[in-house]
Amino acid sequence: MNNNYLLSHRKEEPENGILYMVGTPIGNLNDMSQRALNILKNVSLVACEDTRQTKKIMNKFNISNQLISFNKHNSSIKTPKIVKDLKEGKSIAIVSDAGMPGICDPGEEIARSVKSEGIDIICIPGACAAITALVSSGLPSSSFVFEGFLPKKQIDRDKILLEISKNEKTTIIYESPKRLKKLLKELFELCGGEREIVVARELTKKFEEHVGNNINNVMEFFRDKDIIGEITIIVKGIQKRNLNPNKFIIKKDLNDLINAGLSLSAASKYLSKRNGLKKSEIYKMI
Repeated sequence: MNNNYLLSHRKEEPENGILYMVGTPIGNLNDMSQRALNILKNVSLVACEDTRQTKKIMNKFNISNQLISFNKHNSSIKTPKIVKDLKEGKSIAIVSDAGMPGICDPGEEIARSVKSEGIDIICIPGACAAITALVSSGLPSSSFVFEGFLPKKQIDRDKILLEISKNEKTTIIYESPKRLKKLLKELFELCGGEREIVVARELTKKFEEHVGNNINNVMEFFRDKDIIGEITIIVKGIQKRNLNPNKFIIKKDLNDLINAGLSLSAASKYLSKRNGLKKSEIYKMI
């Protein structure tokens, strides 16, 4: 019988031999769904990013169940055991510290491993910072790119930032409070200060904050502040009519080429050919 048919007609949860990816609140515990609580209460065990964080949810809702640690440091060791338990008929829930497991955490790897073994996965939907920030930003939300946390290695980071600066779609980025100002400066250099942007902080919590509406304003707002809390950034895509390379992108490309050993003249000649511009126009833009 087709697995898709079976999945669409399931009623009793949790079922044996199923991996449940369970969404948990990103701040406000009242966002916990009854279905998620039922799963956490009745599965064979709960694998969580940090047992201390998940214990807070369990205590809040008077749930007692076996918790095991499952994070980026031990996922390679724990995954074979979880697969074995599922094959033996146990039901297992995967939870992150907050939000949807599998988004910027080891839940992605366990899902891939379980699927490769022919084991069913069911997602119990819950809060997600990326979607919460996007929907409340007021920026275009029907088509978007999710980048998560940008790479720390500068060459990889620069590549993605350049893609973001040229993207027509809205981009969602996660960032730590201590690196937010650096990211804003990088976006300013590539996108310009007028690019529309919203920084969402402490979503669903008491001090939830949305700061916009362009990079200039956001940089000024955070300039002298000590930033705390989880950060999600929404960057509006570039308009089609503005897709010609702007001076910020060309300046960045020019600096990269010169740092790589090219002369100003040679770098300008290369960029003029690549972008369909005259060398004189390159000079004017920088």
